[in-house]
Amino acid sequence: MPTMDFKVMLEPDPAGGYVVCCPSLPGCYSQGDTIEDALANIREAIELCIEDMRAHDEPVPDPSGTLMGSVLVTV
Repeated sequence: MPTMDFKVMLEPDPAGGYVVCCPSLPGCYSQGDTIEDALANIREAIELCIEDMRAHDEPVPDPSGTLMGSVLVTV
């Protein structure tokens, strides 16, 4: 099975910990008390999403098309 590099985005949760999402897989979110926990949890969520997609004969998106960047804005 090939290794795929899915980009994820982490944000601090005001209630504590971190929320993390995978833009290549809409609806694929998780959370964790630490960054390490959040990353481990999103890995599991990604694997479950892919497993579900394959079970339904849906194509798994190519994560290389997802680019992360930043934009500076003066406010």
